Amino acid sequence: MTIARNMGTVDRIARFIIGALLIVLAITGTIGVWGYIGVIPLATAFLNFCPLYRIVGIKTCTDC
Repeated sequence: MTIARNMGTVDRIARFIIGALLIVLAITGTIGVWGYIGVIPLATAFLNFCPLYRIVGIKTCTDC
């Protein structure tokens, strides 16, 4: 079973940057432990799939 792709390149890059930034800020103590929520956008960027997009019916990729 494979997960159907529903994220475009720009969306993936933005999620990767935001997720990584939140985690780094949490590690350095700048924003507190809630920054570890950055794991979610980071994981969705690596999986190329957003469960919320599927529920809402959004696809940001042009070739899927």
